[in-house]
Amino acid sequence: MSTAVMTQYLHKIIHHLELLHQEEQDSVAKAAQMMAEHIKQDNIVYAYGPGGHSNLGSQEIFFRAGGLMHISAILDEGTLLSGGALRSMAVERTPGYANIVMDDYGLKQGDLLIIINAYGINSATIDSALVAKSRGVKTIGVTSVRHALATPENHVARHPSKQNLHDLVDIVLDTKIDVGDAVVEIEGLEQRVAAMSTFANAYLLNALVSETIDLLVKDGIQPPIWMSGNASGGDESNARFIQKFKGRIKKL
Repeated sequence: MSTAVMTQYLHKIIHHLELLHQEEQDSVAKAAQMMAEHIKQDNIVYAYGPGGHSNLGSQEIFFRAGGLMHISAILDEGTLLSGGALRSMAVERTPGYANIVMDDYGLKQGDLLIIINAYGINSATIDSALVAKSRGVKTIGVTSVRHALATPENHVARHPSKQNLHDLVDIVLDTKIDVGDAVVEIEGLEQRVAAMSTFANAYLLNALVSETIDLLVKDGIQPPIWMSGNASGGDESNARFIQKFKGRIKKL
């Protein structure tokens, strides 16, 4: 059996991750410094992926083995695929919806919000950035600049203001995803297959978390880190900190 398509996908992934590693190091370092300063004050870092698969980004760094306990994922049912895929897409295109989500999670001046959206154009994404800016919330955007710039201003998915996420946040981690997301070509098929955005999001987000932890440790701070509950001693290790975050992290 031929595995040519599988091999093509592997090479595409490796090439893209190497590109991100080479070109996004400075941005990751700046974002990590922002996060480290925030966590030094024992503050919560919010992560919101307002869009079907963009929600995976916020889940990737929440309650995650090897991840920071200070991260709170905004897991709103409106855009989660578990509520229905078409419904999710309709909600992410609804102006004003993200305002309700920001209110629900109580984001306020001085907070830090990571906004994850591969395309950076839909209403939920842009509204979350605009609300954050109006409230004095610092923001890190994880998005594809090239995808946003290549999307026509009159595209149905766009926020009414036609703005892009990368223009609204304080720091951008550019995932460099091409229009359409899928990257593998199959002979005889017009449409490309196999998406890339989840790999790009996961790499940049885990790199950001890891660099943040490294900065904290170098400053003599031992931040609480989640240990896998499936590893020996995991439950006991996590239990030492649960009460510290219960009530502060909405979905814990």
